[in-house]
Amino acid sequence: MNAKDKHHRSILQDIAHKAMLERGLLPDFSAAALAELEKIQAPAALNGEPTRDLRGLLWASIDNDDSRDMDQLTAAEAMPGDKVKIMVAVADVDALVKNGSAIDEHARHNTTSVYTAAMIFPMLPEKLSTNLTSLNFNEDRLSIIVEMVVGADGSVQESDIYKARVRNHSKLAYNRVTAWLEGNGDEPEAMAAVNGLDENLRMQDRAAQSMKNLRHFHGALSLETIEARPVFDGDEIRDLEMEKKNRAKDIIPGRGPVFGLGTCRIGPQKQTARRSLSERR
Repeated sequence: MNAKDKHHRSILQDIAHKAMLERGLLPDFSAAALAELEKIQAPAALNGEPTRDLRGLLWASIDNDDSRDMDQLTAAEAMPGDKVKIMVAVADVDALVKNGSAIDEHARHNTTSVYTAAMIFPMLPEKLSTNLTSLNFNEDRLSIIVEMVVGADGSVQESDIYKARVRNHSKLAYNRVTAWLEGNGDEPEAMAAVNGLDENLRMQDRAAQSMKNLRHFHGALSLETIEARPVFDGDEIRDLEMEKKNRAKDIIPGRGPVFGLGTCRIGPQKQTARRSLSERR
C-alpha cells in the first residue's frame, strides 16, 4: 500500500474481500438470504416451549467500547457454602433463523464473523446480530442460559442449560470495568445506575479468578496473542492500538476461564450433526 495513498480503507476492504474468496469463505449474503431477512421484522416471541422469565436478574453486557452486537450477558447469585451461581445468557438466534434456511447455510459455511482491519464480514446480517437477536440494553430477548454453580475452590459443581427471557440492564466496556475492579478508576456510570450491580460483578470476578487459579493448578497455560486495531481518520489509517488482555475479559466466557478445561466435569451428551446458531455465536 502506497504511503501517499489516502484511501487506505477501500484498499484494505478490497484485499479482505479477495482473501475471503481465496479461502473459500462467503464475503456477501446471497439473494435468498437477503429475501429471508426482509421477512424478519421483529424479535422472536415465545412459542410455547418452556421458557423461564429471568428479566429481573442483574444482567449486564461487557464488551468493547464500540461493540454493537451484544451476544451474551452475565449475572450471578450467592449460594450457601461460599458457592456462586454464574449464569451466562447467549442470544437465541435459532428462535428467528431456522435450520436449513439460506441465512443458516451462510452462517454454517463461514462458522464465525471475520474481523479485518477495514471491515467486518458478519456471520449473521447486522439486522439480526446488532438488533433483533442482540441482547441490547433495555430490551427483552429470548436467550439460552448456561448456568454453573462454582465452589469456593473454583470447581464447577453443578450445571444446567435452559431457555429464558432476559433483559440487559447495563451496557459496560472492558477497559472501564477493569480499571474499576483493579482500583484504578471510578465506577462506570452505567454500573452505578443499577442498584446492586457493582457487588454482582465483583462476585462474578471472584468466581472467574478462582476458576482461573484452579485451571493453572491443573496445568493450564495462559496464552496471549498480539492483536492490533487500526485507528482511522476518515479513510486514512493514523495509528494502531494494541488490544491487551484484562481482568474484565476473564468474566466473559470465551475470553476467560468460565468454560475452561480442567474445571468442570461434563457428563455424556447426545451428539448431533448440527451446532445451533446460538452455540456458534
